[in-house]
This record gives sequence, structure tokens and C-alpha cells, in this order.
Amino acid sequence: MASITLEDLGVDFVLYQGSARSLKKSVLRTTVGGLIGNRAEDDRTIVRALRHVSLSVNDGDRLALIGQNGAGKSTLLRVLAGIYKPTSGKISVQGRRVPLFDISLGADEEATGRENIVLRGLLMGLTRAEISERIDEICEFSELGEFLDLPTKTYSSGMMLRLLFSIATTLSSEILLMDEWIAAGDEKFLSRANRRLHELVERSNILVMASHRAQLLRSICNRAVLLGTGEIIATGTVDEILARYQR
Repeated sequence: MASITLEDLGVDFVLYQGSARSLKKSVLRTTVGGLIGNRAEDDRTIVRALRHVSLSVNDGDRLALIGQNGAGKSTLLRVLAGIYKPTSGKISVQGRRVPLFDISLGADEEATGRENIVLRGLLMGLTRAEISERIDEICEFSELGEFLDLPTKTYSSGMMLRLLFSIATTLSSEILLMDEWIAAGDEKFLSRANRRLHELVERSNILVMASHRAQLLRSICNRAVLLGTGEIIATGTVDEILARYQR
């Protein structure tokens, strides 16, 4: 059984090197991306990216994260992925997590396509044996053929995206985390990529996805939360939260 539980969770980012003086603020003020505060005693600025976030997500949930840019959606996804550590509160995650964002992380333009499959696979937590089991499937899905044996610096941006997408979507997960739906390649490949993403969603126990595409969220998700300045403003059905957000 996969599950996610957040209890009064907070995430602060600390900025040093005189940034507090440059902002010329001595009290908290509201911003698009959370709260910015000044600690006069040590001259540092604290950005409160998430505050008092309590949330439970269980098997079968397809949760949409909705809010304006800077509301905290991407930060929350990175906390769920284990990339950011909370500075307050508690987080409990049961199940294998696969984040489908930052898919270019670890790519080396001097390495070949095949070598990048290994590099990216290791960063995703796969063993070399697991990568070997999947490499033929990745190569076939990418449809890059002989280009896989060339350095990726010779690839077009579309070819590189096809390779990275093929690698990133090779893993099945209990918890699938997405920061926007991935659009990859030309029209023919895009159709296959969409089918593959839908299959990944179907196989996952839990989906958490941030997106501004209302129709996509309505078609995939069964729950939603509205985020603003790093806090959960409301929870409900996708239609309810979209209506509130659009107002």
C-alpha cells in the first residue's frame, strides 16, 4: 500500500552573503513565492517556501497541485521526491517514488546516447544490472537507431528529449510525481509518448501532478489542492479547486 502523509510541514531556504541588506527588509512580507524574512542578528534572508502543509494521499489518489507560479507546487513535489528536506514538520512516504521532472539531470553531451542511458539510469537509482535489462527497450522506444552510438552533442534538441524521455519513463512506480505533463518529440513520437505516460499513470498507485492545464487535470486527477504563498488554501475535487483558482 502506497501512502504519503505530511504533518505541519515547512521548507525554508536560507540566503547568505548580505542578501538581507540588499533587500532592505527587517520584517516579514508576502511575495508570490512564499514569505521572505530578515534575520538581523546574522544578516541572512529566509525564504519560507512551504508553511504548515498537512496532507494525506493514499492508494488510488490522483492528486492535482494547482496554483499560480511561485505558489509552492514544485517545491512540494521535490520534498515528496526526497530532493528537498523539510525544515519543520513530518513527512512519511511509503512506496517507490519516481519523479518525472529534471529529466535532463546527469546528461553528458560528450557521452554517447547509450552511455547517457547508463549515467541517467544510475542517477535514477538503478543498478547496472537493471539498466542492462532495460537498455534495449529504451533504445527501441527512442527510435534513435545509429545515433545512439554518437555523442549527444550531435543531437537536435528534439532527439535529446526523446532519449531522456525514453530513459525517464522506463521505471514503473508506486508513487509517480510530475511537474507538468511531458511533451516529447515530433507529432508521431508525441502520440507514443502520451500513451506511455498514461500507461505509467495507470500502473502507479499514486499520482501527484502540478499543471496549469485544466482539461488535463480533469481527465486524470480525482483530487486537488490549491496552493498559495507556500500554504494549502483549499482541498476538494478538481472542478471545485479549478473554479476557486480561476475566480
